[in-house]
Amino acid sequence: MNPYETDELVTQYMEFHYGVSYFGVDNYPRKCAEHCLDLIQAEGVSTERALDLGCAVGRTTFELARGFNEVAGVDLSQRFIECAMQLKEQGFLSYSMITEGELVTARKAKLAELQLEAQSNKVQFFQEDACHLSPRHKQYNLIFAGNLIDRLENPKIFLKSIHHYLAPGGLLVMSSPYTLLEEYTPHENWLGGYTKDAKTVTVLDGIKEVLEPHFIMINKPIDVPFVIRETQRKFQHTLAELSSWKRIK
Repeated sequence: MNPYETDELVTQYMEFHYGVSYFGVDNYPRKCAEHCLDLIQAEGVSTERALDLGCAVGRTTFELARGFNEVAGVDLSQRFIECAMQLKEQGFLSYSMITEGELVTARKAKLAELQLEAQSNKVQFFQEDACHLSPRHKQYNLIFAGNLIDRLENPKIFLKSIHHYLAPGGLLVMSSPYTLLEEYTPHENWLGGYTKDAKTVTVLDGIKEVLEPHFIMINKPIDVPFVIRETQRKFQHTLAELSSWKRIK
């Protein structure tokens, strides 16, 4: 079973997106959206349409709608999309966090408490494969792919085709901790994380090489930390790299 369809991961991601902050680390989905909106303004790009790929349970999608007229959230997980759609339609979603063992704590995510309720009519959610998007997706001014690139079976396919979904001059923003796991991406499809001809090849090197025909990097990549709560006493504290690219042709 896809781990992103399990109760455990759904609960973790609901808390990751809509729960409290831990250890002083800002909410990652919101922080990424804020960076995208700042970048759009700095680059003078239209705020008509945005696409959130690997949207999970939808926080970044809602946050992007603060600045965009239309935002589409796409994820492969049916469970994640169901959660996002319920939040859009009802404004709230209850979930249970694991405390320890079989013990749980009840929580409820409410869009109104996050000042996101007004954005509901500007977002849509779709269950789709990021490497094989439907024809409905085109002419976006921004595409954000958060923690997606290292969960794709063949990230090169994604990177080689992503320009088709962006308007000329549109921005592609990607964040990832580059967790290279063969259970998701076969070694032969890795973008980096190895040596070749006695030279170190990073994932960012691989991204640059694939995107180069259609994109230029804007600004220096930045680190964005995040924390995912597993139980009352176990957390994942991770550092993602966020890079920004402009479509030039």
